[in-house]
Amino acid sequence: MMNINYPLEWFDSLILQTFDPLSTNIDSLTDSDISVINENISKESIKIQVHLKNEVFSLKKKRHIRVTVRQYHSTLIFLLDSIIENRTERVLKSEKIRKLADLLISNLDFLISFIEDRFSYYLSLDERVPITYLIVCRKELALKLQRIYKRSLSSEPDKLTIKRVVKLLQNAIEADNGKKLTYRRIIYFRELLKLLEEYNDNLENPSIFTPLDELLIDHNFNSVQYISILTERMTEQIYRIEKQSAKLNLLLLYYKDFKQLHSNVKITFDASHQNIKDVLENWFTSEISFLQNRDEMEELGNLLYKRNLNPLLTIPENKIQCTLSSDQMGLILRATDETRILKAKSMTQVFKTIVPYLSTPFKSNLSYQSVRSKSYNPEEKDKEFVIKTLEKIIKHIKEY
Repeated sequence: MMNINYPLEWFDSLILQTFDPLSTNIDSLTDSDISVINENISKESIKIQVHLKNEVFSLKKKRHIRVTVRQYHSTLIFLLDSIIENRTERVLKSEKIRKLADLLISNLDFLISFIEDRFSYYLSLDERVPITYLIVCRKELALKLQRIYKRSLSSEPDKLTIKRVVKLLQNAIEADNGKKLTYRRIIYFRELLKLLEEYNDNLENPSIFTPLDELLIDHNFNSVQYISILTERMTEQIYRIEKQSAKLNLLLLYYKDFKQLHSNVKITFDASHQNIKDVLENWFTSEISFLQNRDEMEELGNLLYKRNLNPLLTIPENKIQCTLSSDQMGLILRATDETRILKAKSMTQVFKTIVPYLSTPFKSNLSYQSVRSKSYNPEEKDKEFVIKTLEKIIKHIKEY
């Protein structure tokens, strides 16, 4: 028979009665009382974990387990909300009492995490987290992000990746719209940050995909910016090679490595976007098709040249001349892709589609690979000129 006692009674009484800002209980606590409470907080926390595990184990039906787990989870969140709200009151400004409140918050947060890690199957993970709980989570995750950002990685690709990923996670965690932060997202952040903290960058890496990439792809980190990092890294390596067939062979080698990577499609960084493997699969298919066609065109061009005929022209006629330099154009195209003003399968596709139709006063034929790669190392003077140009456009639009 189930124990009818209320397992959270001690925490409940401490938070809702002793820490009630309207009562005088808190003022009457002696140093000895505070010391006893400090010791009991850890003991009660362990007792609750054991009690919950035993209770769940004794139940046979999933429905009963679900109800029990959700009762514990919702009650702990309510108690966490209460202590955080009370901690801001005037009566809790004593240093010893504040430390006691902080210890309570830490243990309640641990218990909530314990339930989410151990019994996530029985929770409704798509509910928005309470704002007070969110405050605690943000603080915890922000500290982990700081530690990850400060890590000294030996791999150059990993150095770039970790900086971008930390920034993306920081923006997602600190998003003003609390409705987007569900329990599912919080659990995803916690799991990913734990893996990033434990990441060992001393592993051998014979592939274009580093062990860090494998970790992020496995965790379905389907950020548009991160996917751009991967595709740009591969594109840069491929287009360093002059021979068309060698480019295709290298791309096919990358594709082979990619096919061996695992991705957990049951979790995701951004539920509004495709899974990362689907996006990269489309990118590979598009790039392979493009290089295969270019290879065929190159062979045909060589054949026609040998027959003293003009090679097929692949450069579009009637180009539009732009007064910006190719570096400045690259900045604008990169920004329109990353802000999703222009939506394409990849940033490469944006450059590949638009650049051949542009020219500058000094150059009629532009290489989209060159324009794209330069957009990642812009000079300050180019950035300033592009900003002034956009401000000029804004001014004109306002006058319409």
